[in-house]
Amino acid sequence: MKALAIAGVNVRRLVRERSNIFFVFVFPMLLVLVLGVMFGGAFEPKVGVIATDVGPLGQDLVRTLETTPGISVERLDDEGELRTSVERGQFQAGVVIPAGYDGTVRAGETVQIRYLARSDQNGLQLGETVRAAVAEQGARLRAALFAASEGGSSFDQELGAVDAIVKVLPVVSVATTTAGEAIFPANLGRFSIGASSQLMLFIFLTSMTGATALIETRRLGVSRRMLSTPTRARTVVAGEASGRFAIAMVQGVFIMAGTIVLFGVDWGDPAGAVALLLAFGLASAGAGMLMGSALRNEQQAGGIGILVGLGLAALGGCMVPMEFFSPAMQTVAHVTPHAWAIDGYAELIRRDGTFADAMPYVAILLGYAVVLLGLASWRLRLAITR
Repeated sequence: MKALAIAGVNVRRLVRERSNIFFVFVFPMLLVLVLGVMFGGAFEPKVGVIATDVGPLGQDLVRTLETTPGISVERLDDEGELRTSVERGQFQAGVVIPAGYDGTVRAGETVQIRYLARSDQNGLQLGETVRAAVAEQGARLRAALFAASEGGSSFDQELGAVDAIVKVLPVVSVATTTAGEAIFPANLGRFSIGASSQLMLFIFLTSMTGATALIETRRLGVSRRMLSTPTRARTVVAGEASGRFAIAMVQGVFIMAGTIVLFGVDWGDPAGAVALLLAFGLASAGAGMLMGSALRNEQQAGGIGILVGLGLAALGGCMVPMEFFSPAMQTVAHVTPHAWAIDGYAELIRRDGTFADAMPYVAILLGYAVVLLGLASWRLRLAITR
């Protein structure tokens, strides 16, 4: 009971600190939201189109863009508004069809259609999609112009003939297949990858920075005063370890439940997901407790805790998916418990794994926990009894 009381005090200290409410509970959810919106799946880029005073041919081009798979088209009237929207990321690209488009085309002159996008990979890839749609109409118009110039018929008559021929021409279709296993399944939710990686990042980071509370307890002599009562050193150590673990579980359960409710994240097999959370929470508690028992002041723990927490998270694949790492870096990444936990959740979320499939990863994480909690318990016992 005494150990549970000590653990309860640690949890209350976490909740009473107002800044912790944001960094422990709110900030992780915001980061999951941002990562899902920016990099998640099921994303359809928006293209703004300006087509004023363009006539039927210009409107036909807009309809061609609107029926192009993979993009969402929205019409605007002001080019300045379109440019601002692209700069702010509200649209991924913009297309400006100049006024008098029909007349210029019918005269057989070159028309310049402006394409607006950021100079990033998304803008370049989307540009190819837009150019393909423009080229589709351009081929029809050139054929109609050539037929009109050679046959003496009007442009509109020849364009109708071209469209009739296009309808009966055989269609060339391209089928794409993934050789082997896809890294990210097509049905994977846009928030799923970010949710699991941020879960690992923040549980471990909170455990590391929470070492300051343990150092403060030692510095103020609270642990020594507890030993002056009928309380054994092992009870104090068990209480502190339970407190670190309880904090990790409070944050972990909140993130998992919050992402399910707010973002519809599917964590896979519930038993496997909880087992991974418990095992990683124990390893994180051990790491935080080891730091809190080894360092001497809160300033050291605050700086080193953030550095180690973020560094191991980056190395373990919490910031960039490990699938993008080189084979050598993937091997190095598995020095961290983060990498094994992320692999375990990938087995559940991406490959529909079961509780049994998660057990090898749980066992490895429990190995980390045994080593870290063992070292931390020995070091803390030494610190409060000498």
